[in-house]
Amino acid sequence: MEQQEDVTGAALAAGGASDGRTGGAGRSTLDAVVAVREAVSAAVPGSARVAVRAPGTDDPQEVDVEVDVAEVAGPAPTPVPPSAPTPAPTTPAPSSVPTPGLSPDPGLLRLAEWFAQADAGTADDLWAASFGLYPARHFGAPAEPGPVGPGPVGPGLPGSAPAEPASDVSWWHGPTAHTPVQQRTREARPVRGLRRARRDAGALPVVLSGAEPGRPGKHRKPERSRTATVGAQDRSAAATAAERRIAARLLLAHPLVTASGPHADGFPLIRRHRDWLTERFDTLLGYRLLVGPWHARLHKAGLGPGAARRLEHPATGAPFTPGGYARLALALALLVDAPEQLPLGRLRAAMRTVGPEAAPAPDAARADLCMALAVLADWQVLLDVPVDPADPAGDETVLTVDRELARAVPAAPPARAADAADLIRHAAEAEPGTAVRRRLAETPVVLIADLSEERRDWLRDHRISGPAALADFLGLEAEHRAEGVALLDPAEELTDLALPGAGTLAQAALLLVERLVEEVRPLPGESTDADVPVPDALIDGVLGDIADEYGLPAGWRRDYLADRTALRRDSLDLLHRMGLIVRAPRGTRPPGWLLRAPAARYAPAHLLPEPGTGRHSRRDPEITIPAPAAPKAEQHA
Repeated sequence: MEQQEDVTGAALAAGGASDGRTGGAGRSTLDAVVAVREAVSAAVPGSARVAVRAPGTDDPQEVDVEVDVAEVAGPAPTPVPPSAPTPAPTTPAPSSVPTPGLSPDPGLLRLAEWFAQADAGTADDLWAASFGLYPARHFGAPAEPGPVGPGPVGPGLPGSAPAEPASDVSWWHGPTAHTPVQQRTREARPVRGLRRARRDAGALPVVLSGAEPGRPGKHRKPERSRTATVGAQDRSAAATAAERRIAARLLLAHPLVTASGPHADGFPLIRRHRDWLTERFDTLLGYRLLVGPWHARLHKAGLGPGAARRLEHPATGAPFTPGGYARLALALALLVDAPEQLPLGRLRAAMRTVGPEAAPAPDAARADLCMALAVLADWQVLLDVPVDPADPAGDETVLTVDRELARAVPAAPPARAADAADLIRHAAEAEPGTAVRRRLAETPVVLIADLSEERRDWLRDHRISGPAALADFLGLEAEHRAEGVALLDPAEELTDLALPGAGTLAQAALLLVERLVEEVRPLPGESTDADVPVPDALIDGVLGDIADEYGLPAGWRRDYLADRTALRRDSLDLLHRMGLIVRAPRGTRPPGWLLRAPAARYAPAHLLPEPGTGRHSRRDPEITIPAPAAPKAEQHA
């Protein structure tokens, strides 16, 4: 199958197919054939010698061709009688000019209609289910060894090297990964690239003869012993394992990798280990991996409703709206069979013709089109996209279309789905083990309370082996707690969101969740099974205090300091996407947010506040906490 893909890709490139690239031997050959046909069109039947200039050269070359005028020039035109006037050529009106090669795909047109009719949350879930191009998301820093606070203590805690982690330690009272804000400033890190296996110079012994102690002879070559051979084999196996892990992490973070894109350095590793990667992704996660000559595509499954995954503008980070998703699906519906060279004006006209009947406002439609084409350019489906593709002045701009990539982008066409909700539900269906492993590999944390009964039973039965298989496959670390499991990435690379982070939003969100945990976390002896409601007034007060205390000294963005509503909205959104808070169920009065147990892993070390401190602090009457001893000078006061 791999050889067949290679041959097919080579044939496509040699024939000038839509691989998203211009030039090359294939295009030159095609242009030369056109030149020969034009040159022999005026020749006589028989053998002829024709001068042909190859593309990119100035010197014509003579070639011998067999000329058949009937075959080259087609049938002779019907003679016109002398008395009949010669009809003048007519130019069709622009509106009647046919649009060759722009027959839309019915499934993607249907998907565009669903996007246009959906709300924001449903549109995000529909994008994750139908495209599956979302990156993985994981916590970074592991918790410090040893329990903190009044939680249960026993074997299985991190740092004690037990046979297996204890499942009775709660995140509310367990070890934390807290780091003070003033210590979160990081030095400039190099551009993330491939991690290469380091060579061990001491693994290859040399024979010392007539040389100074500790140094080999000047003219002696290293002699490989059996130990050296075994060491070389071990290093080779380690290097192979490292390459496979790098390739797997790259695909999980970027499900579409091209040979000329921003992650081109990792594409050779994917090609080299594609058989092994295909088998592992299919066995562990049920994902289909397709590797061609120019791109690799990992077809991820959906994560179900409320997955908190969305598509964003590649440059500005602005989230897609339902209209933007609709324009994206509409453009792809036209590009899967479009010609390789397509004028922008023709694409825009075709999108207006076959688009949903309920058209958005002009300003919204312009923004949606710009976002859709920007993402297609980022995926390399389109090349030569202008800065403002919605500007009518750029209608004559010729876009280069990569039909192969356009066809690889959709992951789950809505062929068998009745509506958007049906597609979202079907895309996330899998047997219990595969479904749990998908959530472990893609989401920051998997809570037992969020799983169905079958998946909950599977996770309990495979509490160690299930996460361990993925941790070994992707180079992650498992963190087991009473509420669930999280796979951590200490390298902080396998995630699209950074928490802790260096930006204004990341720092504000982390400080907010730290103080919320201090205020409302369950006290020892209280139940830790359910999420804890957080009053809106508490969020507003804490966030206001944080902004006053850290805003100007930490150099936070002034637009957030001036607009506290935006700071509140975006901070809560970041915590929600990281799985630390969730919205209260519908019908809850008053509506608000719920704090989840994994949020406590980012709380400070002194988790238990003193009684009476904090606006919403509570005190368990069964627990007596001694007050700190007062200085001698103040005891008589």
